[in-house]
Amino acid sequence: MPQIKGKRVVITVECTEARKEGKPPSRYLTTKNKSSQSGRVEIKKYNPNLRRHTIHKEIKKN
Repeated sequence: MPQIKGKRVVITVECTEARKEGKPPSRYLTTKNKSSQSGRVEIKKYNPNLRRHTIHKEIKKN
């Protein structure tokens, strides 16, 4: 996993609507600034399995 210096951290966001429809969720890697975004991130991204833009929420790292 790539490491970024400073207050930015690498996070994984996963589609919330795909599991409801019984399809595999899409995941993206992105970064966030810990000091300005203290909570979980929600981003609208494209899901190729559903062929539309959906809400992707930050998931925990294992």
